Amino acid sequence: MKSEPIPALIVGAGPAGIGCAVALKACGISAQIVDASGIGGSFRKWPRQMQLLTPSFHSNSFGAVDLNALTPQTSVADFLHTQHPSGDEYTRYLKALVIHYQLLVDTPTRVLKIIPKSEDTFEVKTDQGTYHAQHVIWAAGEFGQPEDGGILGAERCLHSSRVSDWDEVSRRGDRFAIIGGYESGLDAAINLMNRGKDVHLLSRGEPWGSDDPDPSRSLSPRTRDRLKEALLEAPGTIHFYKNANILKVRKVHSGYELLDDACTPFVSPTPPILATGFRHALEPIRDLWDWRKGLPILSEEADESTLYTGLFYSGPSLSHRGMLFCFIYKFRARFGIIARTIAERLGHDWKSPLRLWKERGFMLDDLSCCADCQCAVEAEEAHNPEVEDYETVVA
Repeated sequence: MKSEPIPALIVGAGPAGIGCAVALKACGISAQIVDASGIGGSFRKWPRQMQLLTPSFHSNSFGAVDLNALTPQTSVADFLHTQHPSGDEYTRYLKALVIHYQLLVDTPTRVLKIIPKSEDTFEVKTDQGTYHAQHVIWAAGEFGQPEDGGILGAERCLHSSRVSDWDEVSRRGDRFAIIGGYESGLDAAINLMNRGKDVHLLSRGEPWGSDDPDPSRSLSPRTRDRLKEALLEAPGTIHFYKNANILKVRKVHSGYELLDDACTPFVSPTPPILATGFRHALEPIRDLWDWRKGLPILSEEADESTLYTGLFYSGPSLSHRGMLFCFIYKFRARFGIIARTIAERLGHDWKSPLRLWKERGFMLDDLSCCADCQCAVEAEEAHNPEVEDYETVVA
């Protein structure tokens, strides 16, 4: 493996890694990308029926970039001719970017350890050898790190990220319990309802009724539309339960018993489906970041570690000032910031090369607009589904 330090090493060949690599290449910097499972690995593991929540539309020529695009000059809709790509379809877009921009990708290459060295360099140990880099961008996603919600007996459940095809899951029975009521929970419920199943959705909160100004904390319009359609037309049924604080799952003769903090049982004949989200993307290199209240501290100037200069993060776990950057159109807004910082330190021109990144929202350096995420016109009252209080129903 190369002994001379390379200018930048990117861990992850998904949207964040490829997007940062293209921005760096615009500045004349060839970054090396490494990934354990290949280009678009997380997207290729999506359930066959899953699609991107945010719509793609080819509006680049009018200065409004496709929400799922990773560069200012490409459009997912124009390339794939679809509005809500599947995981496999989006992977085709990622591979096309790698070929078009001639990006350097080593895969399968698993990062084992990142060691900060003297003179602002990093030693990156992988299962294929060791890299030395002046800058490292951690762009590994969350999908490969499912969170079990702190539930004892979670190994008896099926995490939604482990589903490859909802047709296969539906063959396990006619009644299903889903723990978690946000996007992945609703996606699971809708897929099972469309297959004629009786679904029970247990949620600690009531996300389907949230009207949070941050679109990352309330259900997407696409999910709401799909839910309305399922409630009206799907052959299956759904029961919503709020205040369902499930802490334990155990196997019983009738199936699986779900227990809350009062040990009140709820029985499911099929393995419960966990829609409890994912761990923070920086957990594998937790010791390289300072943490506060469960979140890593990143510099607002460049999404950089406050402990080690030259170590950056890009991806869906990014947050600043309490706002989440988990959608592609959000975290891509910082690609130009990271590229600018690295280019400045290496003595490369960035102003002209990143002009389009700045003009089209890929170089957001004023985070005040993110913290003040209020709409000028109040939203209409939502028509939410009928919900039962779990504590009352099972008491």
